[in-house]
Amino acid sequence: MAWTREDMAARAALELKDGFYVNLGIGIPTLVANHIPAGISVTLQSENGMLGMGPFPYPGEADADLINAGKQTITELPSSSYFSSADSFAMIRGGHIALSILGGMQVAQNGDLANWMVPGKMVKGMGGAMDLVAGVGRVVVVMDHVEKSGAPKLLTRCTLPLTGVGVVDLLITDLGVFEIGPDEGVTLIELAPDVTVEEVKAKTEAAFALAVK
Repeated sequence: MAWTREDMAARAALELKDGFYVNLGIGIPTLVANHIPAGISVTLQSENGMLGMGPFPYPGEADADLINAGKQTITELPSSSYFSSADSFAMIRGGHIALSILGGMQVAQNGDLANWMVPGKMVKGMGGAMDLVAGVGRVVVVMDHVEKSGAPKLLTRCTLPLTGVGVVDLLITDLGVFEIGPDEGVTLIELAPDVTVEEVKAKTEAAFALAVK
């Protein structure tokens, strides 16, 4: 059985380490905030100018002025701080964010990422995507393994406009977990429950090695 969105977020949360400063992208990555492992301290950063985001608010308790970069209402913590977008991007570009967990439209077998636009469709802008893949120490991408049409999203080469070249370190899909290295290429290291290697092969264009746990 393939992982749900919550399952993928929970698996991505296992990549968090104590003391990390982490940026969570729009979509499935925002769910990671609800799965931070017990016993570790992680500080979440939002590129619209907030450090130390709390969990999503309970119904009826949302503050419309308190949002993340994806315009979702969030909560603050006693340790939260606020600053300009320029300062926020200085944190990212200066290498102060240890990990970014982002959504993806396509990932190539060399680690290229496309996650910000589909040609011909209206977009609000690049946002912080290019900065996050260029200035952050480790990049984890979380996405569905195939498009709604059934077309693969883990490809030999991306066909959509690139966000970054060779930037993805780990890919988590509803079918499994893939390590991506500049020399090693793609390695399948973990399968979702009841998912077979044959199913992954049938739904993947990119070549990959096996090191399934």
